[in-house]
Amino acid sequence: MTDHSNIQYFTEQSSVEAVNARVGDKTDGRLTDVIHSLVKHLHAFIKDVELTQDEWAAAIEFLTRTGQICDDSRQEFILLSDVLGVSMLVDAINNRRPTGATENTVLGPFHVNGAPEYPMGASIALQGARETCVFEGAVRDLDGAPIEGARIDVWCDSEDGFYDVQQPDVQPKHNNRGVFTTGADGRYQFRGIKPVSYPIPDDGPVGQLLYRLERHPNRPAHMHFIISAEGYDTVVTHIFVDGDPYLESDAVFGVKESLIVAFEPVTDGDTKWRSAFDFVLHKKTQ
Repeated sequence: MTDHSNIQYFTEQSSVEAVNARVGDKTDGRLTDVIHSLVKHLHAFIKDVELTQDEWAAAIEFLTRTGQICDDSRQEFILLSDVLGVSMLVDAINNRRPTGATENTVLGPFHVNGAPEYPMGASIALQGARETCVFEGAVRDLDGAPIEGARIDVWCDSEDGFYDVQQPDVQPKHNNRGVFTTGADGRYQFRGIKPVSYPIPDDGPVGQLLYRLERHPNRPAHMHFIISAEGYDTVVTHIFVDGDPYLESDAVFGVKESLIVAFEPVTDGDTKWRSAFDFVLHKKTQ
């Protein structure tokens, strides 16, 4: 008769051990660690809430619909990661910086490569603007020294709350996008619009989940920045408009207090608003 005493059979109590025992000895070490932890925490969650079979079937159906709505221009799984705070948590873990360095936040789905490169002071508002705004400041290191040659990639939504890629038949290509490079003084300046708040796509399963949770889909007004310079960590971040009603309830948890910036009214000239913010880069450690 076969000896079964050393076999780990699956039971409610031994579920984690039974599943993790199937991972082969030659499996990549990092993959082993990740899968062992995933199984441990996933099984603990199921046991904690005592998930019913109907609830599990509903979860599978939700994930299926999430995958079915994805295409080349929409990634519903990233949206799900965003609204559950997972995207921000992964970003925070992978972008720890010393006090004083500019903080990261989520990239978002609307960045595009190949935006036009402009001289300092140029406007990125190709469609014009009612609420014109000048953005200015400096890129410095932690000691306060200016950084020459820093590449500043910026983009934001239109005054109607849409990015150009969402309205290719309405907005000019690369509307409210541009790339600038700092000189020896490290300073930057460009003109655009005062950003407005807008909803993330909420016509799919993630939007339905938000409404079931009594959460809104809105993001507070912000301008996106990617700041890169040789020898320094790249910063992917936003600046948020102070006073926006959604700062405390951003649908994707992207707001950090250090990134909230005053947009001050301008009383002379053809620009209505001014936003000043200095970016502080941290030197690479490797």
